[in-house]
Formats: sequence, C-alpha cells, structure tokens
Amino acid sequence: MQLVIVAGVLSIVVVLGSNIATTMARIGLTPGFGFLERAANFEIGEGMIAFRAGDSYARAITVGLLNTARISLLGCCLATILGVALGMMRLSGNVMLSGLVRWYVEIVRNTPLLLQLFFWIALAHALPPPRRAITLLDAVFLSNRGVYVPAIVISDLSLGAALVVVAVFGGWIWLVRRGWRQKRAGLSAPLPASLLSVLVVSAVLAASGAKIGVEVSAISGFNIRGGLSLTPEFAALLVGLTVKFSAVIAEIVRAGILSVRREQWDAARALGLRRGKIIRLVVLPQALRVITPLTTSNYLDLVKDSSLAVAIGYPDLMNVVNTTANTTGQAFEALLIVVLLYLSLNLAVSAVMNACNRTVALRGERPA
Repeated sequence: MQLVIVAGVLSIVVVLGSNIATTMARIGLTPGFGFLERAANFEIGEGMIAFRAGDSYARAITVGLLNTARISLLGCCLATILGVALGMMRLSGNVMLSGLVRWYVEIVRNTPLLLQLFFWIALAHALPPPRRAITLLDAVFLSNRGVYVPAIVISDLSLGAALVVVAVFGGWIWLVRRGWRQKRAGLSAPLPASLLSVLVVSAVLAASGAKIGVEVSAISGFNIRGGLSLTPEFAALLVGLTVKFSAVIAEIVRAGILSVRREQWDAARALGLRRGKIIRLVVLPQALRVITPLTTSNYLDLVKDSSLAVAIGYPDLMNVVNTTANTTGQAFEALLIVVLLYLSLNLAVSAVMNACNRTVALRGERPA
C-alpha cells in the first residue's frame, strides 16, 4: 500500500511537471534556472551588499535573502527582549502595570500583522522632514526619511585581527555557556573571562592599528548625515514584527514561569534566596523547558511573516523574487526558489533552537 501511494504521488508530480513544461514551451519560455545569470533590469532600494540594475538575478535574490535574514534576526532578538520584559511585568504585583501589559498583549495579539504594518509605515511617513526631525538626546533622529542612530565605526581593521576578535568572542561565549561560575578572587568566573576578552580584543585592535569610534548623526542642510540610518520601510517592518511577536513571547514566558510549582518558590525562600536569585537560579531553568519549544515556533512564524514586507515596499526575499518572476516570466522556478530559501532559513532556525532546547531539556537518569 505504501509503494502504491508513493507511486501515485510521483505520477501526479510527473504529470504536473509535464503540463508546466508544455505550457511554458507554448508561450515561448524555456524551463530551467538559466535566467539567474541574466542581467536584472530593476533597482533594489537597500541591501547588505551592493546591487544595481544590470547585475544578475542571482545577485538580486541574494540581496533579498540577506535582507530577510537581517530583519528576521533583529526581529527575533528584539521581540525576545521585549517579550521577556513584558512577561515579567505581567506577573508583577503592580495591578496597574500588569493590567496595562495585559491590554497590550490582547490588542496586539488579536490584530492582524498586515494591519499593524500598514499602521507603522503610515506613522513613519507621517514623521516631520529632516530639518524638523524629532530628536532624542541629540543622538537619535526620527524623520520621514528614516531613523538615524549613532553607529560604531571600525576602520583599518585587517582580516587577521578580525579573525582573532571573532575567535575571542567565540571563546567568551563558550566559557559563559559552560556555566563557569566558581568563585575566583572574590568574583564569579564569567566576569574575569569577560574582562580578559576585552583586554585581548583591545590589544589586538591596538596592535593592528585599527580605530574604533562612534559616529553620531547630525542635521546637515536638508538631510541628516552620519550614523546608522534605517529606512522607513525597514523601521516599520522591524517595529511591526517586534511588537507583534513580543506579545506572543510575553504570554509564553508567563506560562513558563507559572508552570513551575509553587513549592519550588517556597523552598527557595526557605533557603533565604531573594526574588531575583529565585527567578534566575530556580524558576527560569525549569521554565525554559516550557518556554524554548514554544519560542521556537514563534521564531519560525516571525521568519515566515517577514514576507509581508512586500506590502510596505521593503525589498525582502519575497519582494525581490516576485519582481524577478514578473520580469522574466519564470514564475514556477521563482516560486520553487523562494520555497527552498524560506525552508532553508526555517531549518537553520530550528537547528539552532533545537540545540538550545537540548541544553535545557530534562535529562533522565543514566543507567548503572
């Protein structure tokens, strides 16, 4: 029976593929991915790598993929930070604070993300022009041309020094992840490891002649120059994803903490632990077993829902591939590319989160 079902599915795929090839041949299209090497006749507003009209479609799709990966990574990080904070506020004893967070969660969670994106992009375009931009601490500027924030600038950094910095940062993460918490010289071990990492990185940068500085934005003429600029589309998409999924993560965090039995809290208080240490040492290690799997699903939804960027004009993967399909006529190949790329992104997120889940999962007793 299984062989019959598999054979039937394969037959359907073959028939559909034959029909698609016949239809493409009738309208003068050649099936295949050769169009990726052809020159694209459109521009992309922003990207992590340079692109201009005349570059290949493959490079255009790469720009869209990097844009999607960037917005997804930033969205996951910011949504997690805000969601954890909101979840803790929801459990606070302050009735007003808890009530406000509850209303925030209910309103955001029960409103379509697409509608929220329309709201944020309309708000971004409604901001004043650069000369009358909203200024925060003389460092952050909000205008209808985007958001401008200070940027850390590293110049004259050699490849060898960059590799050493990455290696030191990786070693620091490994030490902290190992839970190196023994007392040394009156300090917990992660602090000396962090100080040592900073000293090593500083010495490497000084030896290589690299310079590190902070570039602050400033109004110059009719525009704002300097610092890091975020386009209105990017800022609206990032805020929309962060707000939407932080509400879901807040409920996940609340559910995870409430899943820890009350006796655990009482036992920790009986040992004289304060509330901060109770949450950090007793509650969170147990709550993470509930929080991590649900947060994984939330991250996957965030990556997929980032494709709604096409509605507000941000050049993400879906937007670029859609433009590619319209200009080349290779709609089936473009659809296959976008499916495979989104699948790859989600599988990468799943792999990382499954690794994190294994570190917090409850382990059974080892056999004697």
